[in-house]
Amino acid sequence: MRTGRYVTQGTGKAQYKAFIPNPLPFQLNMDNNLQSLLSRADVALGRLDGITEILPDVDYFIFMYVRKEATLSSQVEGTKATFSDALKAEASIKSAEIHDDVDEILNYIEAMNYGLQRLDTLPISLRLIREIHGILLSGVRGERKTPGEFRKSQNWVGGNDIRTASFMPPPAGEIPALLSNLEKFIHDKSPLPSLVKAGLLHSQFETIHPFLDGNGRIGRLLITFFLCQQGMLNKPLLYISEFFMENRDKYYEQLNSYHDKGYVEGWLRFFLDGVLITAERSIETARKVLALREQDVRKISEAGGSAQRALSLLDALYHTPLVRVKDIEGLVDIRNPNALALTNKMIKLGILKEITGQKRNRVFAYDDYIKLFQSD
Repeated sequence: MRTGRYVTQGTGKAQYKAFIPNPLPFQLNMDNNLQSLLSRADVALGRLDGITEILPDVDYFIFMYVRKEATLSSQVEGTKATFSDALKAEASIKSAEIHDDVDEILNYIEAMNYGLQRLDTLPISLRLIREIHGILLSGVRGERKTPGEFRKSQNWVGGNDIRTASFMPPPAGEIPALLSNLEKFIHDKSPLPSLVKAGLLHSQFETIHPFLDGNGRIGRLLITFFLCQQGMLNKPLLYISEFFMENRDKYYEQLNSYHDKGYVEGWLRFFLDGVLITAERSIETARKVLALREQDVRKISEAGGSAQRALSLLDALYHTPLVRVKDIEGLVDIRNPNALALTNKMIKLGILKEITGQKRNRVFAYDDYIKLFQSD
């Protein structure tokens, strides 16, 4: 089979078949339909990259999208915490409603930001992948499964043990050679389109399953890292986990068909469709962010009085969308009662919304902005 072969391991009742993938790249059948989808996805990605020129500060847009991606990619793996939980936890807002596993999302955010910063000095490599994995599993579910180290034992996908597993990745002894090939493929100068390479990179990584835990999340991070390294994105703007989460069953079905049946083109069609849909959604969200900002700037300007502090607070809300009065003091460099008066002004204008329903330590949300990114 084009993608690999199954090899029997063990003996007797402990016998099982593990899949050993073939080295990349594979011979592909890029028919007209796949070529057309690739072209449309390329155009959409180019348009997405172009939004950096229209947003007032694209880093704020990325700030929220990183948190959305972290939430959805973690939820694909069974995490219960939500986008709102992550925002509250980062703002040190205590709430009984926050799920206990929110730290998995916070670790994902840290791992993503670390990886994106490291790309400035260190290209995608096995070293970088291990470093990111170490951050991802630090102090959370999976922390005992050798964070930052490639596995030295057999793992499996689905089921409680080898006998009930739905997929057996390659034996640990095959991992070094397979990962070496993957690393070479990442940096190969062949004319294979970058989006096709990104799709193959993800599916091959998931097939190798080189860690005891966290493979799905690391594999999805690599998509954005790779597109940034290839220069297809000047900023990390594409986060495809929402598409994978919405089509979770098909996502796993396509990955299974990739290694079980060699349906590489079927996986690539699914992946490119996800890129296209995700890019178009992100472009639309960017337009809504711009429209919301223009609307709120107009509200502040038309309200009379000194607008400078209100505009400064509005800018701060794009990276701190949940605030208390004491936070506003630091963000705008003012003290009470001026901070409280500014808060009340923003509430009256419909920009801030009180979300705690209590008299002390009240929390206010830039609700219309948060909703643009919310999926939960």
